[in-house]
Amino acid sequence: MTETNPQPATPAEPPPPQPGAPVPAQAPGHASAPAPRARATALRLAAIFVASLLVCALAYLAVAVPGKWFTGVQPLAWGARDLQVTRGAGRIVGDELHVLPNDPSGIVVVSVVTKFSSLDLAQVAWIAIDVPDDVEASALWRSDYKPDALNTLPLPALTGRLLPAAVGKHAAWIGRIEGLALAIRGPISEPIRIRGVIVRPLDAPEIARERVREWFAFEGWTGTSINTITGGADLQDLPLPLLLAAAAVLASLAVALLRRWRPAWFPLGALGSLAAFALAAWLLLDLRWAWNLARQVEQTAATLAFRGFDEKRLAVEDGPLYAFVAKAREAMPKEPARVFVVADSHYFRGRAAYHLSPHRAFFDPRVNSLPAPESLRPGDWLLVWQRKGVQFDQSQGKLRWNNLTPVSAELKLAGRGAALFQIR
Repeated sequence: MTETNPQPATPAEPPPPQPGAPVPAQAPGHASAPAPRARATALRLAAIFVASLLVCALAYLAVAVPGKWFTGVQPLAWGARDLQVTRGAGRIVGDELHVLPNDPSGIVVVSVVTKFSSLDLAQVAWIAIDVPDDVEASALWRSDYKPDALNTLPLPALTGRLLPAAVGKHAAWIGRIEGLALAIRGPISEPIRIRGVIVRPLDAPEIARERVREWFAFEGWTGTSINTITGGADLQDLPLPLLLAAAAVLASLAVALLRRWRPAWFPLGALGSLAAFALAAWLLLDLRWAWNLARQVEQTAATLAFRGFDEKRLAVEDGPLYAFVAKAREAMPKEPARVFVVADSHYFRGRAAYHLSPHRAFFDPRVNSLPAPESLRPGDWLLVWQRKGVQFDQSQGKLRWNNLTPVSAELKLAGRGAALFQIR
């Protein structure tokens, strides 16, 4: 007899399931295994992104803080009602001081009496709006160190606002400051709105608070809101999108380094992580925009709710323009006429043309230009709204702009920074 070694029996494969047969349930936890891994990866990426934000913020503070990181000094502030107009003319409107020059020199000086120590206070910020870019502005102060000396520092203007003055390292910023002033000289045709002056320590907590205030400052609707929402204050030393972009890049570099040590922790890789960080930054900016929009909706409801059509038109951004155009339409004939609209702002050119309907309004939507004198004919109309360079000689009935050939015209309506002419 031949002896044979029996082989272990191979388990037979289960037959394929028949149509309609129930599918056997899998062991508990088998399908849910990837979920904890994905959650852990997301938490790691979130932690790296937050850490990168903190690193970028600390790096900015290391550059921005001029002296001590912690001084314990609180900022000082004076409002519009604390100010005095020592040269020029001014009046309080709400919480603002509106100032204009009252002599040919074009000089306006606004001052405030102060008594504080200059120690650890490093910045003077005059909160002014509608400042022309071509004026000369200066911050002035006196100290008890040299009471007879009037110290000055230029203040550049950008987009109608005055930039703060860094006085901490100025040789004359010493002792007790016994008076602050703002001097403005130049062509000022419309009132400059001054809300006050703030003196800050510029330590790390104050700079951080100021950046956060800038990021989340309410941004109301303007003539450019239909095109873009920048987010926060008009002038920002560190825009929030720039900080988030730097943090996303730094976090991606960190992932690239950590992945060489623990590749299983970051299955997305450096590029995939960069996309995830960019998406997170986008969502944060979108949340800030949504919060600003909710505040705008609340303000709009408080301003326009339960008002008539004309009341609503007068309450919105171009309300003064609407009121002037309404008077202009009364002075113009009922039949549609040719009317040329000029204004320094393209927004007001377009809005004025819209309000002038059904008249045939002509304006340049992109370039701040005036029509050629030879293109005008008798019977045409010219509506001017806050436009520099237009001159009218009432005695001779001559209208001129850009040093071109004057045309005969009659002034039909005049307002603050506005006029309506009919060409003769």
